[in-house]
Amino acid sequence: MTELRSDFMKMFVERGYMHQCTNIDELDAAFAKEPVTAYIGFDCTARSLHVGSLMQIMILRRLQQAGHKPIVLMGGGTTKVGDPSGKDESRPVITDEMIQENMDGIKKVFEKFITFGDGPTDAIMVNNDDWLSGLGYISFLRDYGRHFSINRMLTFDSVKLRLEREQSLSFLEFNYMILQAYDFVELKKRYNCSLQLGGSDQWGNIVNGTELGRRTNGFDLYGLTTPLLTTSSGAKMGKTAAGAIWLNEDMLSAYDYWQFWRNTEDADVGKFLKLFTELPMDEISRLESLEGAELNEAKKILANECTRLAHGAEAAEAAAETARKTFEMGQTADSLPSTEVPKADLEAGIPAFALFNQIGLAQSSSEARKLIKGGGARLNDEKIADEKLVVSLDHLDAEGRIKLSAGKKRHHLIIPV
Repeated sequence: MTELRSDFMKMFVERGYMHQCTNIDELDAAFAKEPVTAYIGFDCTARSLHVGSLMQIMILRRLQQAGHKPIVLMGGGTTKVGDPSGKDESRPVITDEMIQENMDGIKKVFEKFITFGDGPTDAIMVNNDDWLSGLGYISFLRDYGRHFSINRMLTFDSVKLRLEREQSLSFLEFNYMILQAYDFVELKKRYNCSLQLGGSDQWGNIVNGTELGRRTNGFDLYGLTTPLLTTSSGAKMGKTAAGAIWLNEDMLSAYDYWQFWRNTEDADVGKFLKLFTELPMDEISRLESLEGAELNEAKKILANECTRLAHGAEAAEAAAETARKTFEMGQTADSLPSTEVPKADLEAGIPAFALFNQIGLAQSSSEARKLIKGGGARLNDEKIADEKLVVSLDHLDAEGRIKLSAGKKRHHLIIPV
């Protein structure tokens, strides 16, 4: 690889987004010459994307900032098939109505990060169901299926994983990689899109698309992937013991989102500042060099910057202030996450473990019991010593609320109604 010339590729490598590229010198030259149109695909399996997709969203934002055109490809068609990449078993089939509902929710995420419109570098959002649903099966197989080697497809990680674990891989899922390759060709024809971006688990599918475009139409297409991201302890990004870290505020409060980033492991602070914020590199170098208690300030800056991008500056400031009051001053802040519970239920009493599960401080009743047994559960800042404790109206504080806590940093208010 020669020295990079384009601003986008320099940034991509410097900030740690780089994993693989089909032809980095040619792609770099294309970025340096003129605006490049690039896309990332997102299937519609939930009403929101979570933090596991945030790196791809940041890349589309960076792409646009560098003067290039992003395409957000919504997988309205491919969601009906299910991507086997990284999966041990088939995804459940969801209805067209559920797919549309999920797509509507996901759209809200992107409006926070990139600008849509009709200008040369404005982003566009398209749905691959527009062309996939109308395909004639026989003609599609004849025109495109012949360019795919079964021998080669069997070597892809998404297929090998299932076969090695003796998990069923349906013929429907086996077709996913063909459809994704076809998406790339179709986007080139319709929008002159020449680059597909994605995580490293998509490398085989992306290469399939570049080769299909060359074989069928003589297109010059490129693929560029990011590393699969885990925390320094090996945990997968986007999921925690409390559940997925959703990007839509109607599925996860801005406060809980802020807390997720504030609780970043020490070894990950510098990496996450590079990937998920727009702070200058020299400032990131300063922050990641901090040690001990000072590193907590870097984590707060990380939390502020990430929350500002996803939820706005006002929400980020409110979350930081709530955290300050709750943890540094020992107060119950009004902006803590809360759940309304019928007063009649509290009059009868609710087992503490069931309430922890109900409000999301534990993923199950058994997990809540373990939390209580381990001394990590608190009621109105007092440790719950008895796993059989029943929470009732007797536990209301002076303001008529009940505060439940899991550990030192996750809190929730119960509001009787």
